[in-house]
Amino acid sequence: MSDELKTELANARGEIDAIDAQLIELVNRRARCAQRIGEIKARQGEGEIVYRPEREAQVLRRIKERNTGPLSDENLACVFRELMSACLSLERPLSVAFLGPLGTFSESAAARHFGHAARFSPQLSIDDIFREVEAGHADFAVVPVENSTEGAIGRTLDLLMASALKVCGEVVLRIHQHLLSREASPESITTVYSHAQSLAQCHEWLNRALPKARRVPVGSNAQAAQLAAAEAGTAALAGEAAAERYGLAILAGKVEDEPNNTTRFLVLGQRDAGPSGRDKTSLIMSAPNRTGSLYELLAPFSEAGVSMTRLESRPARHTLWEYVFYVDIEGHRDDPEVAHALAELARRAAYLKVLGSYPVAVSE
Repeated sequence: MSDELKTELANARGEIDAIDAQLIELVNRRARCAQRIGEIKARQGEGEIVYRPEREAQVLRRIKERNTGPLSDENLACVFRELMSACLSLERPLSVAFLGPLGTFSESAAARHFGHAARFSPQLSIDDIFREVEAGHADFAVVPVENSTEGAIGRTLDLLMASALKVCGEVVLRIHQHLLSREASPESITTVYSHAQSLAQCHEWLNRALPKARRVPVGSNAQAAQLAAAEAGTAALAGEAAAERYGLAILAGKVEDEPNNTTRFLVLGQRDAGPSGRDKTSLIMSAPNRTGSLYELLAPFSEAGVSMTRLESRPARHTLWEYVFYVDIEGHRDDPEVAHALAELARRAAYLKVLGSYPVAVSE
């Protein structure tokens, strides 16, 4: 390298060092502001309300709007997510329950939403996740609610109907399934472990690549990785986080049948979120058993100009051959048009439960 290039390189590195020093000061200055906000909230009697989903969503949207590159919007949002997570932990680290063990896609979704400064509490089942937050042992829950390939997660829907917890956020996570194993090649695999949904998401690939391998559903992808790490001749379908945590090699990557395979998770807490400017509202309703009743339930949304983004039917657990409907609509329940539609819906529905209003997921 020429002397001229060495000088140019040294100057660029010196500039980075100077910028880093400025960043350290600015980051700590931001943290001190966050501490001051916590003190103000405590004086107002809001000391227990550490996390404001609507405020966080507004900050991330504003960052993306102001980004001029070269960092992508997603990378910059990830940096600020971790910064906000660290600042929140100065007030009180948030505890988050998710479907364990460690290394699941649910853990990835929880970390994406809350950042790595939160305290994560893996649970054995979706029921346990709900109970952990309902009992006050965790602040928030992150639960899968639907997959773009395999549809709704029935147990989550059933528990939403029975629980007093509110939906206060959502996470949309692109799911990439990998074949993980201690073996050197797929030819040595006789058994594949994974969650039933993941096995279904990779059904066609397994038919082509491992037609003779036994497929064994287990409670989670991370549990599958644990088994694959302990048993010769086995493999797991799971994500990169599981491969890293359990020391497995990726024999084949991105083996899901649908390239846009995505899972949506809901964030649950004791209260929902305030308006952020771009929100959803989730609810459960049932129609009276008469002709045209479902049309009557949907009409208030159309009449108020409220867009529906999801309509999912599920058998009512208390009555044979009757159904409840899980609905997502655009807007916050405090928005005038949404409030009007919900008031009219309450008059028409045999049953109505508003699960919560929350910011639309900020993609990363």
